[in-house]
Amino acid sequence: MRQGRLPRRRPGALLISSDCCRLTDERGRMIWISAARPGRTHDITAARRDHVVAHLCATGLGALADPGIIGLDDDADAPGVITGFKDTRARKLTPAEKDANPALAAARASVEHGFTHLKNWRILTKLRTDPARATHLLRVLLVLTNLDATTAR
Repeated sequence: MRQGRLPRRRPGALLISSDCCRLTDERGRMIWISAARPGRTHDITAARRDHVVAHLCATGLGALADPGIIGLDDDADAPGVITGFKDTRARKLTPAEKDANPALAAARASVEHGFTHLKNWRILTKLRTDPARATHLLRVLLVLTNLDATTAR
């Protein structure tokens, strides 16, 4: 198969990918997964539609997130979501921001391992279905992943 081309498929078949928001605890165990959305939905849009910040603030929790959702939580006094810093051509990072990025990345390492455990399910590698069906599958895999994590000790 050549790079940059879609695989051959039968005429009329749908090729739909899905994406979802996920939350883990500090050890990387999955605790929540959103409904699946079409793959074209940006992470920050999905987080806003799921009201992630409001739910975190209501429970008194916070979250570390990747720089893809910078601007999700604009409350500087009590942020519910902490992200890394990005530099632009017009604004370079300060030394403190440069030091904070690796610290945040190190704290998020166990979280990324939790996401990897979910992605290890082979069915997700070739999942091309309606997001409503994918939501049911993702919720089942969340339960199975947590069962696998608790019984693996």
